[in-house]
Amino acid sequence: MELLVHGGAGRAPDEPEPRQATLEAAREAGLAAADPTAAVRAAIGHLEADPRFNAGVGGAVQDDGVVRTDAGFMTDAGDCGAACGMPGVEHAVDVAHAVAMETPHVLLAGDGAVEFAEGAGVASDRDLTTEATRARYDEAEPPGVDAGFDRRLAWVRDNFGGTDTVGAVATDGDRLCAATSTAGRWFALAGRVGDVPQVGAGFYASEAAAASATGEGEAIARFGLARGVVEAVEAGADPGDAAADHLRQFEDRNGASAGVIVVDGDGRGGRASNAERMQTAGI
Repeated sequence: MELLVHGGAGRAPDEPEPRQATLEAAREAGLAAADPTAAVRAAIGHLEADPRFNAGVGGAVQDDGVVRTDAGFMTDAGDCGAACGMPGVEHAVDVAHAVAMETPHVLLAGDGAVEFAEGAGVASDRDLTTEATRARYDEAEPPGVDAGFDRRLAWVRDNFGGTDTVGAVATDGDRLCAATSTAGRWFALAGRVGDVPQVGAGFYASEAAAASATGEGEAIARFGLARGVVEAVEAGADPGDAAADHLRQFEDRNGASAGVIVVDGDGRGGRASNAERMQTAGI
């Protein structure tokens, strides 16, 4: 099994060493799994439970004070699922996997996604905030949901930002899988959805390769970063070259920061980032 894991691309974290140790532990958990599908879920699930990462517990808070989680999942066989806008759902990657495997759909959102999570056996009653994230939200002095739309929108324009997601890609030489999970970006309008659950933007897999992207979600969604990297590998590029070339194109077009990891069917991996820091395990 070849498994690559990332903890998000963005500013240098306050605790890089503990974060790196968690990434390595997440990779070990994934490597113990039976197949690439289980591997990416195990690795990401480990990170969703750690408040140092912007996914699951401790994730970014939207302007109404709520953490909403998103995830996407895809295999080389075309199994594809995503879920977004889910308050109380720590393990969004498991919901995305269930959407792919148990429904005729690709993407579920909001209350419907939460109801589906409950039916699929994924807990939806978690408090995803921490003391640190509650303090950060309060210190930003949000106007509140009753302040009026124009005032809320002005505040979001002044405060919206941040990056980071978590993701994993895996192959056993036969199957390929990619998945990405996030709580989005800080102080977004309630209900904002970024690149992570959008097929081809935050995640993508084909018979040639699997990729997971991270960074400034709006720009990644417009560019289709994950799919572009995979298609370059399909065309014969080395995974490392594909990641680097497409990240340069992304930066030239958007002037934004991002990162991506990719693995091909032979187990060759690649990574690229133009952010201040992107921590990974396995590459």
